Amino acid sequence: MTYLPGIEDVEEAASWWPTRPAGRVGRAGNVVGRAGNAGVAGFARAAAGAGAAALLTHAVPSVAALRRLRTQLMPALAGIGAPDHVALTFDDGPDPASTPLFLDVLAELDLRATFFVLGTMLERAPHLAERMVDAGHELAVHGWDHRPMLLRGPRSTYRQLYRTRELITTLTGRPPRFVRPPHGILSAGFLLAARRLELTPVLWTAWGRDWTSTATPLTVLDTLTPDLRGGGTVLLHDSDCTSAPQAWHSALGALPEFAARCHDRGLRLGPLAEHGLLPGPLAEPDLRPPGPLATHGPRASEAPVG
Repeated sequence: MTYLPGIEDVEEAASWWPTRPAGRVGRAGNVVGRAGNAGVAGFARAAAGAGAAALLTHAVPSVAALRRLRTQLMPALAGIGAPDHVALTFDDGPDPASTPLFLDVLAELDLRATFFVLGTMLERAPHLAERMVDAGHELAVHGWDHRPMLLRGPRSTYRQLYRTRELITTLTGRPPRFVRPPHGILSAGFLLAARRLELTPVLWTAWGRDWTSTATPLTVLDTLTPDLRGGGTVLLHDSDCTSAPQAWHSALGALPEFAARCHDRGLRLGPLAEHGLLPGPLAEPDLRPPGPLATHGPRASEAPVG
């Protein structure tokens, strides 16, 4: 699967729609739509064709992925924490071919991180969960697979998060605290499910574009550095399951120098658990509808099947 970045501008919402060609990816995760304002109109036309009311209700929360707005208005969602700390996070693992190498380098650097795991990957390598936790790392929910949440209904979305949360809890004895949707794309169903499962959504403020076939340790550092500041959350990948083959080498090679740059700036580098996330409108989202979904957390009878 080719990695697709999260929505970072209004035009990008249209680029996710199947009837539109994809936009081009710019530095620091900005996607520039090819059609400009016409792309937004195209998105609206597609929405109307599929049933505007239901579709837009499902898609509107994805606007929270606008990086500049979310940083100011929703600091917890953006991953803004203590001004002297940078949260180090990895997506898409664990992968037996690559994650152990990241754990080795992190151990050499005396660093801990948060790993947003895919249920399918963790199910294939359950032994890595114990090693990660024993080393002081934190496991968080990325989903059962990497399909965008906007392409799922509420039940499927809930099942994705529930199954992954339960697997992490079973393997580590510790329920995860954080969740990040694939591609960083939110939906109403995702936020409702996260609320019910007591998971805090966290995106990122900087990434290394380490999933591309041309990524190198130098390009990762050059992409990260302009957005590197205290309180930020960094996104890298410890697996190439959704990336170009072997792309993870770029992030692995960049880690020692990235850690040194944080140290030179007087910044602590560590997991989200130590990040001191700032409160914001989505820190405690009140999105519960009336009826059964108002339950805070699942009952045994609500556990999804399969």
